[in-house]
Amino acid sequence: MTQYKNLIAGEWVAGTTEVKNINPSDTDDVIGTASYASVKQVADAIAAARAALPKWNVGTTQLRSDALSAISNELFSRREELGELLAREEGKTRAEAIGEVGRAANIFRFFSGEVLRMRGETLASVRPGIDVTITRDPVGVIGVITPWNFPIAIPAWKIAPALAFGNAVVFKPSELTPGSAWALADIISRSGVPAGVFNLVHGTGALVGDAILSGVDAITFTGSIKTGRQIVQRATERMIHVQAEMGGKNPLIVLDDADFDIAVNCAVDGSFFQTGQRCTASSRLIVTEGIHDRFVHAVAERLGKIMTDHALKAGTQVGPVVDQRQLDQDLRYIDIGVSEGAKVLVKGELLKRPTPGHFLSPTLFTESTNQMQINREEIFGPVAAVIRAKNYEEALHIANDTPFGLSAGICTTSQKHARHFQQHSEAGLTMLNLATAGLDYHVPFGGRKASSYGPREQGTYALEFYTIVKTSYLSV
Repeated sequence: MTQYKNLIAGEWVAGTTEVKNINPSDTDDVIGTASYASVKQVADAIAAARAALPKWNVGTTQLRSDALSAISNELFSRREELGELLAREEGKTRAEAIGEVGRAANIFRFFSGEVLRMRGETLASVRPGIDVTITRDPVGVIGVITPWNFPIAIPAWKIAPALAFGNAVVFKPSELTPGSAWALADIISRSGVPAGVFNLVHGTGALVGDAILSGVDAITFTGSIKTGRQIVQRATERMIHVQAEMGGKNPLIVLDDADFDIAVNCAVDGSFFQTGQRCTASSRLIVTEGIHDRFVHAVAERLGKIMTDHALKAGTQVGPVVDQRQLDQDLRYIDIGVSEGAKVLVKGELLKRPTPGHFLSPTLFTESTNQMQINREEIFGPVAAVIRAKNYEEALHIANDTPFGLSAGICTTSQKHARHFQQHSEAGLTMLNLATAGLDYHVPFGGRKASSYGPREQGTYALEFYTIVKTSYLSV
């Protein structure tokens, strides 16, 4: 077994507690052990980051670009090996995991170019003999706290811009996926990034996450809305930069005029693949009356053919739920949906496979209402509910009637409705004849309402969070 140590000031350091990393496809398989850092070690990591900052943020842009390019190259060349590790500890299929590692490689490659595309402005002053320049400085030490569902891609889209724009990083991954985080940290440590600029600390949010938040200059977080709100509150009390992505309850509208096969594919892919463990998953399927019955039965038929099995097994389409706690949450919401009176067209069942694991087949509710708990709260599993709508206008109203606002989709062949939806959807991401899940790495990502707080992630928009604008007046 591999021991996943902490990376502090360029050294691999054992923590104070060892916690097993369990394979959700085979709970008898212990992949390794995560070495949890102490509060003192977190403070050491922050101090190391702060000490390393001057050399990194005033060094040549070529150094930073070359380091990020090296990270990208190694991720890409090892994508199958790292994808297998990712699938083994998180539970997504091998193909999905390899694709995620490739995405992380592309993110680092993109930001290796952004290092060289940093722009400033020179403006004429309203006063004679004065020049005005507008530039951007790095924020400082960035705390990065990431979830388990994309354990390489989400860290990549936070760490890459942080390093690209001259910041130092203290990174805390999810307790459920320490192996992927350790592998990424190992690659970064050998890329040419100076010791101390990037640090990895394992542990719980209550201990390690809190210690990070107490000492950094900015915090970027992806995870639950409860934790996100606590982080935002603490960060604003300290008056530091904060960015939080906190999930969604994403709608997919299917209109009578939709291309039927495309609509079914969008619903099945967006709702159930990757075990529904995506913040962009479409857990509310809002379907107009003319297509409703045919549509729900087609989706049900497709769900009956989905192969849920070991993440590394050939032919597996949906892997296990990530751990017992998440599985219990999924089952609890299925029971809630039944108690609320939603009709169970396809009921998720615990599946027995050759290896002991958290295998749950998909659940599809019909005849649900938007006020039911299963349609108000994020479940984060292979569970979706169909809501019947009279027409497009009612469907749009239902789609927007949620405390969340991350991703929203519509299946239609009507340009009028597509355009209206794009303009009036209260979500940060809109999809036309596409699953609500599925993103490009070079464009902004983020939502509205309770889904997101702070500047957008990814692409050129990442500059807004990871830098501070400076206006300089020069007497000439």
